[in-house]
Amino acid sequence: MYHLSLHGSNTDSDIYIGSGIFSQTAKHIAEKFQPTRIHIVTDSNVAPLYLEQLRAEFPIGVTTTVIPAGEEYKTLDTVAGIYADLSESELTRSDLVIALGGGVVGDITGFTAATYLRGIHVCQIPTTLLAQVDSSVGGKTGVDLPQGKNLVGAFYQPELVIIDTDILTSLPERIFNDGMAEVIKYGCIANPDILNMIAQPDFKSNMQHIVYECVRIKRDVVQQDEHDTGLRMILNFGHTIGHGAEKVGHFTELTHGQAVAIGMVQAAKLGAKLGETDYTQQITEICQAHELPTQLPYPIEDVYTAMLHDKKRAGDSINMILIHPMGKANIHKIPLEQLHTLLTAE
Repeated sequence: MYHLSLHGSNTDSDIYIGSGIFSQTAKHIAEKFQPTRIHIVTDSNVAPLYLEQLRAEFPIGVTTTVIPAGEEYKTLDTVAGIYADLSESELTRSDLVIALGGGVVGDITGFTAATYLRGIHVCQIPTTLLAQVDSSVGGKTGVDLPQGKNLVGAFYQPELVIIDTDILTSLPERIFNDGMAEVIKYGCIANPDILNMIAQPDFKSNMQHIVYECVRIKRDVVQQDEHDTGLRMILNFGHTIGHGAEKVGHFTELTHGQAVAIGMVQAAKLGAKLGETDYTQQITEICQAHELPTQLPYPIEDVYTAMLHDKKRAGDSINMILIHPMGKANIHKIPLEQLHTLLTAE
């Protein structure tokens, strides 16, 4: 088992990564918290698999909210429903909310915890590869608006993250591959050894170490730039164009990982047009090896228009993350007019 600590402004996070540690959740919670009530938020996919097992661990009262699965439910309406359940359950600021699920559940629950009673303790138990290597760590929370992805949110660190890599064996292949996009991202921006690891035929037997390497990179970046004003932007490699594509697809046609894979390939093409080394073919082949799409399925004009609402836009420019060399990310501030020209140029 690995143990990492992330020192944040509102709290420190203890992150445990290991095989079979889901069954130790109550023990780790007792070491960190003294709640009189616990409220678990999960979704309709995860609840039948893990909810009762988790509930049974606790000797105190446990209440639950089960939200519909899917990015299209990552809304303020869903948050309002969780607020109502927390109020009905009479949770206080000394109590605990647990996010049990993938990235959508983690983002929604984190935002709810950040804003209910102006802040309540939260524990993240990510059940997808994407959430384990990325979204459960670092304190970014939020929901989508019709105008774009994650436009409402807060920086709010979970005090405890339990990452059980055994849970990955229960994932459908499509959901597992979705998370591989974020794993590939970490290899591109910080540690090319990750790309070598996932190229091995038996890489799934090494998931505990692969997940640890990704989380370690994110921990190191977040501790230097918790509120995403500088270095943390490198974690958005592939996300700016990817988020634009997700919006064009109404957050239902592409999964987040699929959109990021497409976005990374597009970012590599953009880097080549700006005179950087062209990694388009290499990133394309890595993504395809893990059954991720690499072609933009929508007109680039539509994606560009969607990108104008991205949080990384600053006035008439937008921050794009490019790779040079492989394993090192750079932040490029590109005027919107130039970006439009580059994206639409063959």
